[in-house]
Amino acid sequence: MTSRLADRLNKFQDFLGDEPTPELSGRLTRMVGLTLECVGCPMVVGDRCVIESQGAGTIEAEVVGFEDDRVYLMPLTAIDGLKPGARVVPVSAASRVPVGPQMLGRVVDGSGEPLDGKGPLQAEARVALTGDIINPLNRAPVRQSMDVGIRAINSLLTVGQGQRLGLFAGSGVGKSMLLGMMTRFTDADITVVGLIGERGREVKEFIEDILGDEGLSRSVVVASPADDSPLMRLRAAMLTTRIAEYYRDQGKRVLLLMDSLTRYAQAQREIALAVGEPPATKGYPPSVFAKLPQLVERTGNGRPGGGSITAFYTVLTEGDDQQDPIADAARAILDGHIVLSRRLAEEGHYPAIDVEASISRVMPQVTETEHFARAQRFKQVYSRYQQARDLISVGAYVKGSDPETDFAIAHIANMRQFLQQGLNESAQLKDSIEQLLAVVPERRSPDRIKSAAVNAPPGGSGARG
Repeated sequence: MTSRLADRLNKFQDFLGDEPTPELSGRLTRMVGLTLECVGCPMVVGDRCVIESQGAGTIEAEVVGFEDDRVYLMPLTAIDGLKPGARVVPVSAASRVPVGPQMLGRVVDGSGEPLDGKGPLQAEARVALTGDIINPLNRAPVRQSMDVGIRAINSLLTVGQGQRLGLFAGSGVGKSMLLGMMTRFTDADITVVGLIGERGREVKEFIEDILGDEGLSRSVVVASPADDSPLMRLRAAMLTTRIAEYYRDQGKRVLLLMDSLTRYAQAQREIALAVGEPPATKGYPPSVFAKLPQLVERTGNGRPGGGSITAFYTVLTEGDDQQDPIADAARAILDGHIVLSRRLAEEGHYPAIDVEASISRVMPQVTETEHFARAQRFKQVYSRYQQARDLISVGAYVKGSDPETDFAIAHIANMRQFLQQGLNESAQLKDSIEQLLAVVPERRSPDRIKSAAVNAPPGGSGARG
């Protein structure tokens, strides 16, 4: 009897659907600032959920921490209409973002949604927000130079494909202009621009006035203005990097420009302090300094024979203080730094690159011996003039006191002209090197000077009659 019943039930098994999965939900118990607390909802850090607000709307949030049975949430959008006991429903789908060639010329937010009003994205695929970590021993070394279209950088701070550099600047010294020039003049295949925490007005001006139609046509712009939630700003920085990783995996040479790394760190600081992490260095919790290398190390060269990501991160130096905690941490994890000087900007010297304070750590590996030696000579002569600048300006320097200073005075006008570049002026790498060789003559070695003295004709200034 039992076997007959089992046989009959098995016949109808195929007609039955899968066992319905119960929908789990929690409730909102507390809200302090931007931090939301939820109970009764089993989720892990990084999971997404939606909170039912008063009315028919929902608010998307992400799990950023927990304590005992309480889960800390951070909203992705503005909070409106929340009340105690609001229903919190986990979102089972993992966070995936659009990628593909169709994104060129588009402007998206931190979630990958279009901001430019050009219709929905026709993305080739959707990938996880966090890419795979490449074994450092499997990365191709930095051996080839990249043309960024800026004369001072191409010649004196030559950039290598796969290098990560910091652009250290205060406010109003021309960093956005410099980034826009790189976008238009670089020889990279694709440019990915991340505008993180900037003013909304500056986002539109950067895209229309600085980037222009030419630069936008082969670029992807991810914008998360200052009024976005800190979590959205974090996601925008991660999305910028993820899009660049996708193109690198396609074998492309990618130029990544992120403005700014400081805003990314400040967003993480807001989240960390909100969930109770204690501040450490000047108000920055330890997690901030752990997040920076996790973001930066995702860029660089891929596997041998693949593509590369050459990255420029702007770092805001508050009060032009180069010892700011974020600036100091960024300088340690990047492959070089380019410092913009307020003094040069005030003198009308653009781009306001301080060549004395700037350095490219991979330049010896990507330049010819003569080029590298002449760049060092340029810096020496330029530095010698800056050391004697105050004496020269007040007329206290006597010509002939020091041959090196005399040489610097004779060439400083050409050197300054060499370092300046118009907003619409492109300087290719080859031309920049040739101009460098012409501006500063080759330094004569002591052996050559001695040989010249020995072979000098009699009756010179040192001969006695």
